[in-house]
Amino acid sequence: MTRSLQAVAYTRSSTLESAPGGRRLGLETSRGATPRGVEDHPRFFAGFLTSPQVASAGLLAVADVAGARYYQQQLRSSLDPVVTGNGDRLRFESFSGCGGVYARLDVLSAGLDGGEVGHGTTNVDVNNPLRDALSRIGSDDPLHLRVGPDEMAVTTLDGPVVEKKVPLPDRWLRGFAEAQVTAAGFDLRAELPAAEAVRFLRSLPRSGARGSSRGVQWVVPAGRVLRPTTRPVPGAVCLPGPERLIALQRVLRHASALRVYGPALAGTAAAASAWEVVLPGMRLTLTLSPEASRGFSGEGGVLDALATDEAAEDAELISVLLAWEPRIDVGDLSASSGLPAERVRAALVRLGTSGRVGYDTAEAAYFHRELPYDAERVERHNPRLRAARDLVGAGAVVLDGALGTVTAQDGHAHRVRDDAGVLSCTCLWWAKYRGGRGPCKHALAVRMVRRGAVSGQSEVLVDGGVR
Repeated sequence: MTRSLQAVAYTRSSTLESAPGGRRLGLETSRGATPRGVEDHPRFFAGFLTSPQVASAGLLAVADVAGARYYQQQLRSSLDPVVTGNGDRLRFESFSGCGGVYARLDVLSAGLDGGEVGHGTTNVDVNNPLRDALSRIGSDDPLHLRVGPDEMAVTTLDGPVVEKKVPLPDRWLRGFAEAQVTAAGFDLRAELPAAEAVRFLRSLPRSGARGSSRGVQWVVPAGRVLRPTTRPVPGAVCLPGPERLIALQRVLRHASALRVYGPALAGTAAAASAWEVVLPGMRLTLTLSPEASRGFSGEGGVLDALATDEAAEDAELISVLLAWEPRIDVGDLSASSGLPAERVRAALVRLGTSGRVGYDTAEAAYFHRELPYDAERVERHNPRLRAARDLVGAGAVVLDGALGTVTAQDGHAHRVRDDAGVLSCTCLWWAKYRGGRGPCKHALAVRMVRRGAVSGQSEVLVDGGVR
């Protein structure tokens, strides 16, 4: 796994302090993107939280995921959460070190009082002393929140005094991209009232010995409850590694509902799902990969968008139209850019590979954020994409429209068949995953060539040495 060090610098450590009339929570920011360009320590909010206990518990839950590995727990990882100001809300996001759990706390306008929300994205410091302080908040006394440096401190900064260097695996960035692509295919499957939500979540198992997973489970909505089932019957929702929902325990006492999102199931294969706890003025969502041992980074949902020059050009156009909107309207972007809606969606997927958009299942819409990472880096370190480009670059792809199939030969003949636009292949990757983790390198190479081919040709012969 390719890794690099991500330097995250703050002017000081985030703190929770007592003050006349209440307490002050100061969350320090690192270098980040804003409408004015990149700033060393942007400031996104200064005002009050309407539900301090709830916000503190939600922030701790996001930090729990940032510092957790739900698979191979003996390996530790901790990446500071990402905060985005979207003008009407603050979003705190994190990703687990194992790459299989994505967490987001949306503090909506109803959860904020007395201050304007800025625009931009950066990391926010959540250190151990702050975690201890937040966990001791036992009342809803007034709590002032500042996201960014103190106004007085801004004028006297001599440079950062707190610096963290954390390992940043490439799979972490790819996972951020894949999680939003996966979530875009979800629909609301169940909604439980507060009492049933608490009962259900407290009944879930926790990690076993040495962090072993309890495996994939299934639940089926029955009225306003969820009942376990031994197999994926119609209407069932996959719960992969139920112990990975443990971070939701932080906020259960404040929950008003639990919403469950997932794809329409086909067959018996495990699937990702999203679990959202509705809170006063906020939402806390955990999105789980299909298996505890299977991170989002290998799901392959972004490969088609990465593989086309058209999507790259479209993404460049769409990116200049984004303005940290809390809800990106595909129709509006289509009208503004002159691109069809499908090309706008493909461009948004491409922008997601560099962390520039996320997806909110509650609103069924993308939102704008800016992670400080490079889309080209994702392309360079995606083995299937590299292999497909190698096949095409070697001139190994030949179109043959006579049979309506695609034959790929890389030592052995692999036939790739087109069934209403869905390409299947005789290679081992397809046999193992049946398209459940995106296209194989042969199908990807075929699509690359077809986009540049004469309309009406439907067969590709791939002769290469890449297995």
